Amino acid sequence: MTEPGARGLDVFDPSPPRTHRMPAADVLRGLGEAETGRLLPRRKPNAPPVIRVVDRFLTGVLDLRAVELNYVLEFVRCRFEEPPDLRQGRLAGVEFADCWLPGLRARNLSSTNEVSLAGSTVDGQVDLTDADIAASLSLRGSALRVPGGVAVQADRVKLAGALLAQRVAVTGEFRMASAQVGGYCNFTGALLENAGAYSLRGTNAHVGGSVLFSAATVRGTLLLASARFESELTLRGATVSEGRREQEAALDPHADPTSSVVLDRITVDGDVQLDRGFTGSGTVRMVNAALGGTLSLSGGRFDARTPPDGNDPTGYGRALHLDGARVGGDVLGRRAHVRGQVRMVDVQVKGSLTFDGATLDNPRADAVLGNRSTVGSNLTLREVEVAGGIELRGVRIGANLDLRGSRITSPGRYRHMPAGKPSLDVGGGEIGRDLICARGAKEFVAHGGVRARRAQVGRMATFAGAVLGDKLDSHALNLLGMQVQELVLTPVSPPRGDVTLRQVRCTSLEDNESFWSATGWIDLEEFRYDSLRHPIDLRDDDEVERRLRWLRQAMRRSYRPGPYDQFAEMLRASGNDEHAATVLVEKQRLRYRAVAEGRRWLGPLVLLWSWLQRSMVGYGYRPARALAWLVVLWLLGSIYFYVGKPLDVINADDRMKFNAWLYTIDLVVPIVDLGNKNRWQTEGISQWIMAALIVMGWILATTVAAGLTRMLRR
Repeated sequence: MTEPGARGLDVFDPSPPRTHRMPAADVLRGLGEAETGRLLPRRKPNAPPVIRVVDRFLTGVLDLRAVELNYVLEFVRCRFEEPPDLRQGRLAGVEFADCWLPGLRARNLSSTNEVSLAGSTVDGQVDLTDADIAASLSLRGSALRVPGGVAVQADRVKLAGALLAQRVAVTGEFRMASAQVGGYCNFTGALLENAGAYSLRGTNAHVGGSVLFSAATVRGTLLLASARFESELTLRGATVSEGRREQEAALDPHADPTSSVVLDRITVDGDVQLDRGFTGSGTVRMVNAALGGTLSLSGGRFDARTPPDGNDPTGYGRALHLDGARVGGDVLGRRAHVRGQVRMVDVQVKGSLTFDGATLDNPRADAVLGNRSTVGSNLTLREVEVAGGIELRGVRIGANLDLRGSRITSPGRYRHMPAGKPSLDVGGGEIGRDLICARGAKEFVAHGGVRARRAQVGRMATFAGAVLGDKLDSHALNLLGMQVQELVLTPVSPPRGDVTLRQVRCTSLEDNESFWSATGWIDLEEFRYDSLRHPIDLRDDDEVERRLRWLRQAMRRSYRPGPYDQFAEMLRASGNDEHAATVLVEKQRLRYRAVAEGRRWLGPLVLLWSWLQRSMVGYGYRPARALAWLVVLWLLGSIYFYVGKPLDVINADDRMKFNAWLYTIDLVVPIVDLGNKNRWQTEGISQWIMAALIVMGWILATTVAAGLTRMLRR
């Protein structure tokens, strides 16, 4: 058969020496002389023999179209004048090692062994459409170049083995739509260049093992939509940039103008890794993807690369688009750097979702949009630097939502409203354990405030050491309707803006003076708490006065009875009736003051009546004070009748001697008759004094009786 040529052929020389030239048709010449031993021997028992051509410039066309050949063709350091034609061929295997080819026509090729282009350069299309290879396809270290076109056409290719493309350099599109690979696909260290278009198109591909793009460089969009991988997909350390620009993005609000990685509807039974140095310029899309393992983004850099125009609510655009994705493990984004929006609406994560130490940069827009997502365990964003807002409305979290030590600045605005968005919005969310917006290694900062309207928190919501709000005309904290067991409101500084605790229900409340010194209005209507984290001692009158001062300050000295009733109810439930009475007395004082405001003539009378009630009977909450006034009336009345003009006896036959002390006590104590007040005649001013003593006695004695009744009932 053919003898190897001389060593040292330069396959890139278009006009090699004539000593290296060989007609391509001569490759198969002499197959009938196999018995002479001129063919290379079998390398293994039961393996097909090998036809080996080395250091040759093959002129003409190597035409093996529709040829059935039970030989392995091996070309080493060969240059081809025309693209080899292997269409519909049935070969035992073919290898082009360190060769140069102007293309390869292998549509519908069948090979029982490996097809290899390892180390070769192909300046033309490699067409493997519908090829059926019972082993692997090797492209290791090869260079495949069709600038602006399709460099590799491998649609519906079937590989029983692996696709080996380590360090491959492809200029143009690598197309393997609907490919079926029984083993794994390895593009480690590859260079795929097709800027502004698809660098690799693998829609609906099915791979039985892992798909590896570790440390690869991709210029153009990596499209793997609707693919199925039975193991992991890794782009660890890869760089993907200059993706295809979608013209229809302006018409579809959910489309992304520029996508670098498109994994929509992909199914991966193992992990997906875009971490440890991964760099993506453009949107990384995983819409409606199904992942059996972990999605790792830790240490990755994601840049949407879309300059904000001021009208787009996504700001820089979407850097990560995960809508509808289902992740069977965790989502890990520790120390990730994201410029643009992380959109993960309706995402389901069975494990934890973690972005600890990450940097999320999307100012004046939503940095994270995760409405209606479900996380089986923890959602943590600890020590995160966020420029933009975090919107998690309607989320369901099995354990904790932890933003300890994070800083959230530059939130956006609503599209059709002038009001600014909060830094963190978890309205309507369900959190199984704790909502933590507290100090960690540094303070938790939310310049746009925190909104958790109608949220349900299983155990604790804490704002210990937080800095809330930065504008006096905005909402620093909005917890309308929240349900929680423990509520910790101990910010490091007064909230800047309004605070809403309306309809909040908690079992335990911990607060401090900084919270009650908020610069805005604090809405406390229907705010219910069963106890304080630090109970008020029965002898600590100063603490009660301090809390009453906090309430007055919070409500800007306007009258609202609900907060005082709640405070008194809580004290009474803990057995602290004396302090509860103090709170209710203060409530009535403020009530009368509010009634008197705006009444020019009746106002002073209302205030006088309020003072009389407060000083004499404590608005009915101090019955012991009424008893003291009874004693004072008795003493004053007794002294008056003792030193005054003697009273005339009504019945001249009555011989009872007048006793001023007994007479007065008979006047001021109702119902009880000691037989004195009806025996003596009063005139003039004495008559008026007697009537006043009787009236005051009725009022004060009734108050005392009511107090004694409550005491006996307890």
